Amino acid sequence: MSNTEKKVPRWLPLESNPEFMHNLGMSPAWTFTDVFGLEPELLAMLPGPTAALLFLFPITKKVEQFDTERLEKIGKDGQTVSPDVYFMKQTVGNACGTVGLFHAVLNTQNKIPLENSLKQFAEETKSMSADERAAFLAESDIISSAHHESAQEGQTEAPQINEHVNNHFISLIHKNGALYEMDGRKEFPINHGPTSDATFLNDAAKLCKEFMQRDADELNFTIVALCKAD
Repeated sequence: MSNTEKKVPRWLPLESNPEFMHNLGMSPAWTFTDVFGLEPELLAMLPGPTAALLFLFPITKKVEQFDTERLEKIGKDGQTVSPDVYFMKQTVGNACGTVGLFHAVLNTQNKIPLENSLKQFAEETKSMSADERAAFLAESDIISSAHHESAQEGQTEAPQINEHVNNHFISLIHKNGALYEMDGRKEFPINHGPTSDATFLNDAAKLCKEFMQRDADELNFTIVALCKAD
């Protein structure tokens, strides 16, 4: 590696321990809850209204091929993305969990009050580009420390920081009447069509089912909902 080449920073892989957002300043009136199924009767078990979904899935060749074709179609046909959508890139290795959580929470500030470090991050990055937000996140000692602490707590044995992780987090959010897929690996959010506060959960669940069908051989999926606490 040359002296001028930048080394890509890496964090410990974050599994299913997103509660550290409360420590950063997310309102305790909202919480993250496991989704045990996508059928209406199971979705009805979630507490309170749902503001966002986080979807964890394995990155396979079939998934990558599907994404390539989908992005080519968007490049050809275009799409509409609200300027109010808060999007950031993922440039830190193994940080997709934190980026996904930030996409979920920072796009629902009209519902979820923020304080402390999270509020400061939102205010300081509000007018930044997606790349600038990624750089700001990578340089934040407070957030990286919270991520590492959460990654340690969320697993029986913490992985090595350079360990290859094949699973990836994305967020599904509702912003200004549209359902968006928020994936820090991509160049932009993806608009999946109309939704509303009343239909968001069912619309997002339907999209998760479509994602699962991209590689029918895979069964390793996790879905977490950002919900109003009981």
